[in-house]
Amino acid sequence: MQKVDLIVCGDYVLTMNEKLEVISSGAVVIHDKKIIDVDTADAIFKRYSSEKIIEGKGRAVLPGLVNTHTHAAMVLFRGLVDDLLLNDWLKKYIWPAENKFLSPEFIHDAIELACLEMLKAGITTYNDMYFYGDAAAQATKKMGMRAVLGSGIVDFPTATAKTADEYLEKAARFINSWNEDELIIPAIAPHSIYACSPETLKKSKAIADKYGNLLHIHLSETEWEVGEVMSLYGKKPVKHLEAIGFLEGRVLAAHCVWVDDDEIELLARRNVSVSHCMESNLKLSSGFAPVVTMLMSGVKVTFGTDGAASNNDLNILSEMATTAKVHKALANDPTILDAKTVVLMATRWGAEALGLGEKVGSIERGKTADIITINFQKPHLTPLYDVYSHMVYAAMASDVETVIVNGRVIIDNRVLTTGSEDEILQKASEWGKQIALYKTQL
Repeated sequence: MQKVDLIVCGDYVLTMNEKLEVISSGAVVIHDKKIIDVDTADAIFKRYSSEKIIEGKGRAVLPGLVNTHTHAAMVLFRGLVDDLLLNDWLKKYIWPAENKFLSPEFIHDAIELACLEMLKAGITTYNDMYFYGDAAAQATKKMGMRAVLGSGIVDFPTATAKTADEYLEKAARFINSWNEDELIIPAIAPHSIYACSPETLKKSKAIADKYGNLLHIHLSETEWEVGEVMSLYGKKPVKHLEAIGFLEGRVLAAHCVWVDDDEIELLARRNVSVSHCMESNLKLSSGFAPVVTMLMSGVKVTFGTDGAASNNDLNILSEMATTAKVHKALANDPTILDAKTVVLMATRWGAEALGLGEKVGSIERGKTADIITINFQKPHLTPLYDVYSHMVYAAMASDVETVIVNGRVIIDNRVLTTGSEDEILQKASEWGKQIALYKTQL
């Protein structure tokens, strides 16, 4: 009998593999950070022993959730200003607040808070677009989370850089510093077509191509954006990116609300993945992304929360429920976006969109152990007929009980093991006092 680091049990193990196998009364074996076996609990305990066993009565075990688009450090701007159009919200309030407050210390403290929120909601990997990447990376590693951290690029000066070339130089240095890290995957993240010139976008792509990293961009989020790009370049946003060669590589596009059928076909042909941010799009009244059409066309659609300043939380479970329900209503068809597809979008497809599909996103032998457990012994989850149904239509972030990242238990019975929750909240509250004072001057 082989001795191993950890055995995780569950009444249901949702593998999210190619066959979408669900193992009843199952167990997952973790050793040296990897999943080395998954089977029924009876079979597992005949082959393995461990000093640490996570019991599974009334629990579901599944891959960690993947948040494919956020601005994590913006948690400290949560609720700063709401109920505005995106363009006004950004230019009149958010960008000025960022110019005043952004610093490595701000980012570090904000990332700790964001990671705490995401981990306790079952998110094990997030894909970010922001600034001060080193501070974000250090805080993320301290929390024990996995992240693709996109170095933000814009054409105008901010607290972090003055010119596009300075942003690009810093992005290249960040990629060089972190490209071999176990948990941090650097990326390059030009904000959008309206914030980056064609030359800046081409230079961003050149860096991504040189180092083999992901390109992460906002795309066709609002009707205003489409009109602005059309007036500047005479093409719709997706066609513009194609014309400058931007789509030839590994690209993740956030939002894609205002894309037509021709653009969707082009996204599919270029294997561009899309991060659907349902709740942020609803709150900002940006519109309804054609998710069903994109999926039917072969576009890999995943879930993002966007930043907490525009959502206002970092909760993929709520994104799953809202997305499934809203798109059924829009299509007048309750059969679309079934629960299995939605869970797949939140797990394996999310990992694949970030280039991590060989490593995480499903519970299979040889993959890294990024795993969560859900406690189904709750009034709102009883009785249970279909585990996928409950995951999408009934489960809440507070039902997440155990979170394992890279084979390490990060959330144990809903308690953080890698830091002090009280200290994280206290630091966030202190920042909040400063930001609240600033708000009175807006």
